[in-house]
Amino acid sequence: MSALTLVTYATRYGSTHEVAEAIAATLQKSDVVVEIQPMQEVRSLEGYHAVVMGAPIFIGKWHKEAHRFLARHQESLTQRPLALFALGPTSRDAQEMEGSRAQLDRDLEKYPWLKPATQAMFVGKYDPAALRFPDNLLAILPASPLHNMPARDERDWEAIRAWALSIADMMKETIA
Repeated sequence: MSALTLVTYATRYGSTHEVAEAIAATLQKSDVVVEIQPMQEVRSLEGYHAVVMGAPIFIGKWHKEAHRFLARHQESLTQRPLALFALGPTSRDAQEMEGSRAQLDRDLEKYPWLKPATQAMFVGKYDPAALRFPDNLLAILPASPLHNMPARDERDWEAIRAWALSIADMMKETIA
């Protein structure tokens, strides 16, 4: 396959970048030609057959760079397949996953033109020692959902790679 696929991501503390790298590596193993870039560095979608984009939901908000990316590339995104993923909850708790999924759906409703071919929500990673200002203040507040939360990484790499394989199959079908 010679068509080029862009894997682009926004990240706050690096977790989404790591997931984007795993997705890109899985696509490459499936003979999909991939380029990976942070969203803020993508100037044009010219030359890309398809786009895979991912961004975290952190404390109930989808990363602002994801919103900027969609606004900046609206016309181009309507002309090529788009696969979208988000990292939301920090545990596999069904209620947390449902809340993150609902938040992503609310954010995506702002873009009625957006028609992702596929989308996924994955569990993210949380490391209180890595928090920067003002996020570190939130972890201190007793009313915060982050208060006294221990570090955790429950990302399901098998599910992430399985989703990436399904994208690879979709990409191959759109080229054939």
